[in-house]
Amino acid sequence: MNTRRLFFAIGAAAACGCSGDKAINQKPNIIFLMFDDLGYGDLGCYGQEKIETPNIDALASQGILFTDMYSAAPLSSPSRCCILTGKHMGHSQIRANEEHYKPTDGRGWNGLFEDSTMQGQQPMLEGTPTIGKMMQEAGYKTAMVGKWGLGFPSSESTPNKMGFDYFYGFNCQALAHTYYPTALWENDREILTGNESVMQGEPLPEGLDPLDIESYSRYGGKYYSPDLMYDKLERFITENASGPFFAMWTTTVPHSAVQAPLDEVMYYVEKLGDEKPCTDPGMYLPNRYPLATYAAMVTHIDTQVGRLVAKLKDLGIWDNTIFIVTSDNGPAHNGNSPMEYFSSGGPFSCAAGWGKSSLHEGGIRMPFVVSWGDRLRPSKSSHIAYFADLMPTFADLAGATAPENDGISFAPILRGKVSKQVEHDYLYWEFPGSNGWVAVRMGEWKGVLMKANQGNNQMELYNIEKDPRESANLAKEHPEIVTKMWEIVRDSHEEPVLDIPKFKLNLNYPSEN
Repeated sequence: MNTRRLFFAIGAAAACGCSGDKAINQKPNIIFLMFDDLGYGDLGCYGQEKIETPNIDALASQGILFTDMYSAAPLSSPSRCCILTGKHMGHSQIRANEEHYKPTDGRGWNGLFEDSTMQGQQPMLEGTPTIGKMMQEAGYKTAMVGKWGLGFPSSESTPNKMGFDYFYGFNCQALAHTYYPTALWENDREILTGNESVMQGEPLPEGLDPLDIESYSRYGGKYYSPDLMYDKLERFITENASGPFFAMWTTTVPHSAVQAPLDEVMYYVEKLGDEKPCTDPGMYLPNRYPLATYAAMVTHIDTQVGRLVAKLKDLGIWDNTIFIVTSDNGPAHNGNSPMEYFSSGGPFSCAAGWGKSSLHEGGIRMPFVVSWGDRLRPSKSSHIAYFADLMPTFADLAGATAPENDGISFAPILRGKVSKQVEHDYLYWEFPGSNGWVAVRMGEWKGVLMKANQGNNQMELYNIEKDPRESANLAKEHPEIVTKMWEIVRDSHEEPVLDIPKFKLNLNYPSEN
């Protein structure tokens, strides 16, 4: 058996093995693993056939797989803001990716590593109630390991100031475009990793053979950030095994630029075959085998999931730990990540304009797996929910008091009391980027408004259950539903309190198209 495949299999065996341990805390521990740009169809339990994810699939086989879970937004910062605050995009402080500082010199984002005052994104308001603070007040030790993207190091919106006892990873998401960074943040200190600086956004230099894997060695490094992060995560969990703890594992995988250990990449080259190199990656990095690397990255985190499950069992806390796996938004489409090859959107389109940065299903419908030791009845749930629901759900599970939010707890589903689950009347999204988007889901129906910033008021309507690829616009056949959705838009949109990219939605547009 291939040694790499054997390693995956060992991890999967650990993840699906039975546990005889007993819960030592009344309050459950919570581990929230959020991938970055992972598509609905990128996991085996959601139909992926090329990328191997045996450990996450094992969690799904003994837990609950949600089929209708949505992100709050199609980009990193706003999606994370919703999770932290429980507010949907009509009420959220952060509704788009907005940098703290935009470089103007030729180094681009590369200069940010040399000057921490330039790093980071737009911050949340000082004193903002967050899910981290809520869990601290409920007696939890809290950690975020991975990507932050909701402030800059000297702001009042850093992980430690927003409810996390421990932080390790990227404060600035623009720097997370390399997996071999020169530095990462540990709490309020920038820590050198030992990697050399790598110039991002340059094409493969002339004179280097694009088919030779050695031509790309200049873009790697010695210390792989997902491994550095995993070690810190496992240490936090080990040190707080007496619990309860709340750990947000916000991995940067598989966001471009795609990078992974060479032996793991070559495993997928052997499996998938040769491919065209990416030599001109735009703002990212050249790569000899971008598809194989993407697959290797996802499997790398999956293997870490197997390791972490084994550790939880060794610590005797497996049966008292809720383990959630999801993604912040849909798959990207660029030179590093042409996602049609993997059918990353699953049943939803993930072509350019249909995944990340869009409010189509491919941009916001997320994989969402929940495991709780051996407590859950293996099942699929078609409950329609989104990230605003996480705050009230975690509050319910932890015995906490949630601040004002837009969510509905889905804890009854986790407790096996499906008949008591309250359903949403609708879900609402808005996104000021990509010319402005609005979307509403109401039962089987979904309304989509594109080019809102250009004055468009023609909302499209889809029966999302019968037409998941949003191919047949039924707005003319059902004007009464479109009218109802416009009422929802008017009720859901509030002007942002922060100076973020302006959304030019005209709420005085007629309700009938």
